[in-house]
Amino acid sequence: MKRMLSLMAIALCTACASSTATVQSTATVQSTTRLDGDPEVAMVIRVANLGEVREGELARTRAASAEVKDFGNMLVMEHIAAEDKAETALLKADLPFKDSDLSRQLDAESGNAAQTLSLLKGADFDRAFMNRQVQVHQKVLDRLDSTLITQARNKALKTVLTEMRATVQQHLDKAKKVQAGLK
Repeated sequence: MKRMLSLMAIALCTACASSTATVQSTATVQSTTRLDGDPEVAMVIRVANLGEVREGELARTRAASAEVKDFGNMLVMEHIAAEDKAETALLKADLPFKDSDLSRQLDAESGNAAQTLSLLKGADFDRAFMNRQVQVHQKVLDRLDSTLITQARNKALKTVLTEMRATVQQHLDKAKKVQAGLK
């Protein structure tokens, strides 16, 4: 009995330590706003655009509301165009892309959101998708203002970020309107 209690205590401590490590790891990524140069900033742009395309694609087939489907189509078209334009400008400026904790975190969050959203359809999908779009566009806008634009040094990158900020703000405003119409 003592041995079983000891094993259970060890298992519980291990689970708690693992959970704490995961929370600390996430907190570290969230609190670390310093990126290691323009290539890491460029990768965050790429990941943000591709994540929006991934999520927008889901709205094309899973949404019930025409407004949500239209929003999803807009995301796909505008983020593909933004990614193409950014990649062309940054390649012309000879600026490479480099992964960072932040770009990996954003990609994982988008992948998890897409996986969760893929389980929903109809009105449930519409609400969850629009809630996600308001949340993610606000998060990207905040990150642009607090980290990305301020840390960028390359002129082409700063231009891409400034244009991206305007687009993200437009998408956030539209997402809030569509979201409000669903309630």
